[in-house]
Amino acid sequence: MTKIRPSTDADVGTITAIYAHHVLHGTGTFEVTPPTEADMAGRRADVLSKGLPYLVLEDDTGVIGFAYCNWFKPRPAYRFSAEDSIYLAPAAAGRGLGRLLLQELMAQAERAGVRKLIAVIGDSANQGSVGVHRSCGFQQVGVLTSCGWKFERWLDVVLMERFIGTGNSTPAADVSA
Repeated sequence: MTKIRPSTDADVGTITAIYAHHVLHGTGTFEVTPPTEADMAGRRADVLSKGLPYLVLEDDTGVIGFAYCNWFKPRPAYRFSAEDSIYLAPAAAGRGLGRLLLQELMAQAERAGVRKLIAVIGDSANQGSVGVHRSCGFQQVGVLTSCGWKFERWLDVVLMERFIGTGNSTPAADVSA
């Protein structure tokens, strides 16, 4: 049975290991050196300090995925737009779990005052991530061609977006951020 819950300090080791796998073997992130546990703990603390969600997905074996969002840009005008990140352990891929995690992240981001989620997906061939986002209502808005170099090849970035909650249908002043 799978369960999505807020992450805790005790999850950071597993989160770090899952992310390290993607850094070393995947193109969904353009990092080339896996961050340390201390780095990941700091990143998590930063997200949480902003009142944004940082979730984990677990099953009977333990944590098998994580997701969070962080402000798209640091300037105040962007305060209603956040970039999402979702990573699954290799054994959890292809089972629809990414979609469940993204759906819960969207719900919690909306409660935090986010009006738009933006996906910045590494590698235009990353059909798993593109598909998960599309299944949750994200629309592709662009491709930055050959803007990353990893594994001795040029990689694109796919940009996708989705309004959540009231989106841009009401003035932002109506929402506390």
